[in-house]
Amino acid sequence: MLTAAGCLQRRQRLWQRLDPKPETDHLRLADPIHLMYLAGFHVDPFSLGGGFGGILLLRPDGQAKLIHDNRLPRSVEQAHVEERRVVPWYDGQSPAAGPRQLALLGAVNPTRGGLRIHDRLGDPYGPVLVGTLADLRRQKDPDEIALLRRCMQATAAGHAWARAHLRPGMTELDVWCGVSTACVQAAGQAVIVYGDFAVSIGPERRGGPPTDRILEPGDMLILDYSVVIGGYRSDFTNTLVVGREPTADQRRLFDLCVAALAAGEAELRAGQACRTVYEAVRDVFDRAGVAEHFPHHAGHGLGLTHPEAPYFVRHADETLRAGDVVTLEPGLYISGVGGIRIEHNYLITPDGFERLSGHEVTLR
Repeated sequence: MLTAAGCLQRRQRLWQRLDPKPETDHLRLADPIHLMYLAGFHVDPFSLGGGFGGILLLRPDGQAKLIHDNRLPRSVEQAHVEERRVVPWYDGQSPAAGPRQLALLGAVNPTRGGLRIHDRLGDPYGPVLVGTLADLRRQKDPDEIALLRRCMQATAAGHAWARAHLRPGMTELDVWCGVSTACVQAAGQAVIVYGDFAVSIGPERRGGPPTDRILEPGDMLILDYSVVIGGYRSDFTNTLVVGREPTADQRRLFDLCVAALAAGEAELRAGQACRTVYEAVRDVFDRAGVAEHFPHHAGHGLGLTHPEAPYFVRHADETLRAGDVVTLEPGLYISGVGGIRIEHNYLITPDGFERLSGHEVTLR
């Protein structure tokens, strides 16, 4: 998980970057993403505390106080703060002290106009704070990268399971169950596994959640999913042909996507315009006369949310930075042939990139 040193450094950087500075001696934050980023505060979603959070009181020196109710899971004990206050809400012996959402209000001194949470967009300071945090989150710290590696190792295990076990007669849901189990076992804990587990027949169905659709020989099954650990997530893709060797048309789509991925990789480095990366990917398809069948982005940033900045899109106006974690995901979808998408994850470095995802990209 995240480290105490990393969380403290991010809190200090936040105060340094805020412009204008808030007219207060501390900030109150409640967005779960911000509490994870700045304190490693993670509420295990596989618990009765899922969906509930806390409040982080943050001083200009980076010192932090965390307030949460007494029924949150043990995962919150991993939060890195200098002070913690646990608010009684329910003890299992007497009725709970009102609705759970109100349990924290009495623990924080309200201003005259009511309780101010500074990272809410409705708060006057909200846009400044939220925008600054979003920009800071682009450049990942070592503890964040270590957590992302854990997500990606588990994701790769799921892809390996699919290559070994995929067969006609299974349903998409069967595949999701097998992949999810492999990811959980590799992670050593319960994890969220979400994304596309769908047979693609072309532009009519480019992905989607798993269904009871039965896999037929020759189907192209897109496996584009994320594993979430501690709020951070992976996102990489492979497409498998079910139960038989790929046709010449399927192989051609695959080869073009592999070439497009390599063209995008050649542009991955700090200082490069994101639009240039997108154009490098699309140019491979354009020269092959299939660019009209590439309808989506060429990749995006990744971290606590998905997708997030930067974006590899036609009208991109961002520039890559060292510390960005991004994806490249070329795809083609042609009626009568099927759809294919492949994807890797990368850490941007000053002179290039490190590929973080280790799965095998192959049709079989």
